Amino acid sequence: MFQWNQPQSNIDLAMWESRLRIRGHLPLDPGPRLLRGPPQERFQLCVCRPSVPQADEEAGLPQFYAHGGDWGWLITTNMAQLQPKTVKGLHVNFAPAQGKPGARVVLSLLLGRCFPKLFGFTQHDVEGLFPIRQKVLLEMLLESGYMHIQATKPDTVGRGLNDSPVGLATYILEKFSTWTNKEFRNLENGGLERNFSLDDLLTNVMIYWTTGSIISSMRFYKENIGGGFTQKHALMAVYVPTGFASFPNELIHTPKLWAKQKYPKLKTHTVMPRGGHFAAMEEPQLMAEDIQNFVRDGGHAIPKPLVLPRDTRCSLRQLLWQGPLRGREGGEIRPA
Repeated sequence: MFQWNQPQSNIDLAMWESRLRIRGHLPLDPGPRLLRGPPQERFQLCVCRPSVPQADEEAGLPQFYAHGGDWGWLITTNMAQLQPKTVKGLHVNFAPAQGKPGARVVLSLLLGRCFPKLFGFTQHDVEGLFPIRQKVLLEMLLESGYMHIQATKPDTVGRGLNDSPVGLATYILEKFSTWTNKEFRNLENGGLERNFSLDDLLTNVMIYWTTGSIISSMRFYKENIGGGFTQKHALMAVYVPTGFASFPNELIHTPKLWAKQKYPKLKTHTVMPRGGHFAAMEEPQLMAEDIQNFVRDGGHAIPKPLVLPRDTRCSLRQLLWQGPLRGREGGEIRPA
């Protein structure tokens, strides 16, 4: 198991809170937290969203900044849309185009490769998007198989994974390979240890295995992809200050022009030198610094830069873990 009690793998929250002048609080996504599954049918994003602010109200936080990636991107985006007076700022590291594309977005797809400056495209944008057939359409085809399964038949594959620790590990770790760097796809060992330790990866797998929660996490796709993405909130813009960290090996590249369509008050847009979909786990130093810079630009004075231990290789959630983890039989699981 991941050695959570080792000094290099933990953050002194009190020290960072005093330095940032902001109180740290970490509500977990309802998927992993509700280990026996959601308490109701059709547990969509807008149903999921109120449970997180409720946790913050219980913690005595009248306003807070929210950060999200992957599903957390949509959950925190909904929070900002529906409670803009509570969410003081939103920071994301995953923001694929959502809703109906505007005219400039469509034109940027057609003409952006030839006239990048016309659309504010950088070389990073051009390399991430073009040629469209290879960089967008083919990549989506190669990497979206899991999504179709989970959005249509989550219980079918989920039962098999819940019955086989090797099968579960294979299913999850494959994502840590190709979603970290597409070039790892054809490597014999998937390049897993280039960015992570096996202890960190197996800790992630064991959270699902010991709690038997892979099916409930998969059902979230079925509940949302069938209708959640076409609801009115998917077409709404977000009018709270927003920061976007763009990592070069993300699944879908999102230029600043596209991000601003959804987030008109985009205050910071950082092109990262490295990192992929699991950015907070791959590059916690870069992520933490970018969140800090966004909060500072949002109005908070931060006297010194936030520097995490150089050899920290775990996710921000693991670094800041709060609360007990419950196993399949209901017993508490404690870190090694």
